[in-house]
Amino acid sequence: MSPADIRGYVMKRASICGRGTIEKMTTSLRAFLRYLAVQGHCRAGLDYAVPAYAHWQLAEMPRYLSGEQLSRLIAACDGDASARRRDRAIVLLLARLGLRAGDVAQLRLIDIEWQAGSLRVTGKSRHEVRLPLPQEVGDAIAAYLEYRPSCCRSDRVFLSTIAPSRPFLNGDGVSSVVRRIMKRAGVVTPIKGAHALRHTAATEMLRHWVPLDKIGLVVRHRGIDTTAHYAKADVTLLKQVAQPWPEAL
Repeated sequence: MSPADIRGYVMKRASICGRGTIEKMTTSLRAFLRYLAVQGHCRAGLDYAVPAYAHWQLAEMPRYLSGEQLSRLIAACDGDASARRRDRAIVLLLARLGLRAGDVAQLRLIDIEWQAGSLRVTGKSRHEVRLPLPQEVGDAIAAYLEYRPSCCRSDRVFLSTIAPSRPFLNGDGVSSVVRRIMKRAGVVTPIKGAHALRHTAATEMLRHWVPLDKIGLVVRHRGIDTTAHYAKADVTLLKQVAQPWPEAL
């Protein structure tokens, strides 16, 4: 093996793998090459030929649905069947309030404060917050609860539609529901599942001139830097504030 062989292998694999896989691969490959050198199967120092993977935090563009795609997704939940009512309520909670899939799975009946028009959400680190409950979202939840299976005594809001009806164990079940709705609506996106709707909620708030600190409160980010990631989504607005380079005049 030569340094060129190793670099070529890493670059080829990196072109078809995600960031997490690449980082694990480079670390494992360096350790393996050091082991081979100790065993006398290759020359020493080849581990230095493994290129480093450069990745900057929040460097990627946020992935979200367009307004037309979101409308199609919601329309795919039309119908009076219990499953369609449940799907509509789940999609609106994710797309309007930016909840995580786990938040929706853990939502309890007592968390919906109808009189106050708010929703209690217990997210990461068991931190509880109250979010405003939009009329559209509240109506969708109420419509589902009218047809919610009564055979299950769980206080969780959302149940599976396949007998025996049970609450979702975690957010994976909610993401699976969203993926099925996307397929039904013919919505194709780079990222599938509930998190795409969380990104969509933050992006839509930004487009309606909601300040970043307020968006951060709704989606419950720990720092403003994470919320600022969505500021890159509005390319039209960025063009308005971008200053021309003198050399380009």
